[in-house]
Parts: sequence; C-alpha cells; structure tokens
Amino acid sequence: MQLSDLKILDFSTLLPGPYASLMLADMGAQVLKISAPDRPDLVLQSPPYLKDGKRNAHCAWLGRNKETISLNLKEEQSIQIIKRLIVEQGYTIILEQFRPGVMAKFDLDYESLQKICPDIIYCSLTGYGQSGPYKDKAGHDINYLSLSGVMSHSCRKGETPSPYGVQIADLAIGSLHSVIGILAAVHHREKTGQGDWIDVSMMDGMIPFNSLNGCDFLLSGKEPGREDDLLNGGSAYDFYSTKDGESISVGSLEPKFWKSFCTVLGKPEWITGGVDAENIKEKKEEIRQIFKSKTRKEWEFLFAKADACVEPVKNLREALLEDEHIKARELIVTMKEDAEEVKQFAMPIHFTNTKPIYRHMGKAPGSDTENVLTRLGYAKEDIHKMKEKGIY
Repeated sequence: MQLSDLKILDFSTLLPGPYASLMLADMGAQVLKISAPDRPDLVLQSPPYLKDGKRNAHCAWLGRNKETISLNLKEEQSIQIIKRLIVEQGYTIILEQFRPGVMAKFDLDYESLQKICPDIIYCSLTGYGQSGPYKDKAGHDINYLSLSGVMSHSCRKGETPSPYGVQIADLAIGSLHSVIGILAAVHHREKTGQGDWIDVSMMDGMIPFNSLNGCDFLLSGKEPGREDDLLNGGSAYDFYSTKDGESISVGSLEPKFWKSFCTVLGKPEWITGGVDAENIKEKKEEIRQIFKSKTRKEWEFLFAKADACVEPVKNLREALLEDEHIKARELIVTMKEDAEEVKQFAMPIHFTNTKPIYRHMGKAPGSDTENVLTRLGYAKEDIHKMKEKGIY
C-alpha cells in the first residue's frame, strides 16, 4: 500500500482524530492507538455491540487496521515507553487531540519530542487551534458551525438553525485536514529531512465553508439573507415533500438542467426565467404543490431519464445497503471475524494500481499492549509488574 513505511502514534479520541488515522491505516500506514486505561472514550461506549460485548460498531470501524495499547500517561514509565517507540521502533508521526498544553504536561509535546527525534511530524488537532482567544475553549461540531458564521445563512427565515445528523467540522475539517497536513509534512520531510508541527483547527477549517456567500461578503460587505441566495433556499434549488411524506432534492441550477426539470413538471413556460427567477417564491409554492401530487417513487420514475439533477432523499438502508451505485463503488465493506460479519464504511478514495487491505476490525482498547511491550524487549515479568503498577 501507499503508506506502508509510515508509523503513527495516535493519541486521539472521539471521531476526528480516529477517522484521520483510519484513513491513513487503510492506505497502509502502521497506526498504533494509545488509549488511557482509566479514561473511557465516549464514542466507544454506546450500543450496538459486537457479539464479544467488548466492542461497539464505532470501535470495530474506527480501530480497523490499527494496533491498540493502553498506557497511563501520568506514569513516567509510560512516557519512556512512548519515547522508546519513537526512537527504537520508528513511530515518527504523532497525532494528538488534547487541548493546547496538555501534552507538554507529559513531556510529549512537539518541542520535547523533537529533542529525541529531530525530524518528527507532530499533528495537533483541536477545536480552535494552538493560538488565539478561543484556544482553551471546549467545543463540538455544532459550536464550530455556529461560530464560523455558516449557520447564520443556512436555515429558513424566521426559524432557529437545525442540527445536522452528521459531524461536518469533525470529519470534513478535523479528519481530512489532519490527513492532508500529515501527508504534506511527510513530503516535506522526504525532500528536506525536516519534521514539522501541524496545527489543525476545526474552527479554522469551517471559515472557507462559508464558500460563495462568504466570499461575496468579504468583497461587498453585504450579509447573506436566509433563503435569499441561490443555494440557501432563495431559488428552486431545495428539498420538496412528496405525496407519501418522503422528500426530493432539486439541484437544477444550470440552464440545461432547469430546462429538463421544467419539462418533466409540465411547466415549459418557466424555462426562460431560470432557477432563480424574480418570482421564484411564487413558483416554489407551486413546485411544492406539484411534488405533493405524486409519491417519491413516482417522481423517481419520471426523472429517471431526465438530466435534471433531481434525486430522492434516501434513508440509510436505501443508501448504504440497496443503492446499486454504492454497491458498484464498493463503499461498504463486510469484515469477517470468527462467525461474525460486520458491515463498515470502506476507504472512499480509489486508486488505480492499489487497493486498501482490510486486515482486521478494530480491537478492544489495549488489546495489543503486551505484544507491543514484548517487541520493545520487556520481559514477561516486567510487563506483569507494569500492569500491577497501573502503567496499563
């Protein structure tokens, strides 16, 4: 695989960091997950569980292709083990997700580790970054979307913004920016021999997610109004309810798609006005009534051969298990372990010459501790004493 020569120590929890290291592991990187024996990871604590009762679906997915050890970072011996992993075993890439300053308390910050490994690559993933007035604040996905301005123009007029059912800043920013930053730093190290400290902030990454509206505001100074823009409900580009209570998405922005859309709806007179015609509010009311005249399946059939960018809003079963395109793209993989089969999200990036190898599902935290310590040369009796002392 592409990244088989990279060895990563992953100190992250919850979703952003673990998904970043999962992508790297699926591309061949050797990831060793460091967990605290007395600090449960909330993402790994909720049902449904596998048959062994020790791992939930998140653990089996996010821990895929990784080794996992438990270490109590409050113990000096644990710190020495980590430093030995870096110096002796070549784990020269660090991913951590603590608030600024926490890793320094353990003597595991960038400056400290650079002394023993000058070319170390160190990625710090936080909500608000390593500097600025917000750097010590706690935060979650909904907070980054709010403070970035994105939610101010992403909801209906007169209504409070609604929470999304997915983690946008966590994955699209936290995870992907960490992967991009790490791979860029690896490329730089290969060219120059220098390591780097990567500061990834989920709040920072949400700023350009204001996209076209935000770009326009920076030039004009005019705030985008709710449901006043091409993409936020101010045009026919929107969601519509059908007769059976399901929903349809209409993305007919370009003239050729709008023409096809109007033709299927039996409204050829609307074609010249475009998707954002001056009287679009009145037209949208009529569009809403038209869509309510048929079921979602009926509309799917009518738009099946129309090049109109009109698609049904599918539920998870329809999308993840039944959609023929998702099957063809192999976006869901079935992992087998003993007599159990578990479906998971596959690696979503496709390469021509290589394919991801799904070696194993995620293991229960700490499962590889004794094996890893043995590789470092610790005797069985020493490992047993470490456990008694609470090192792991």
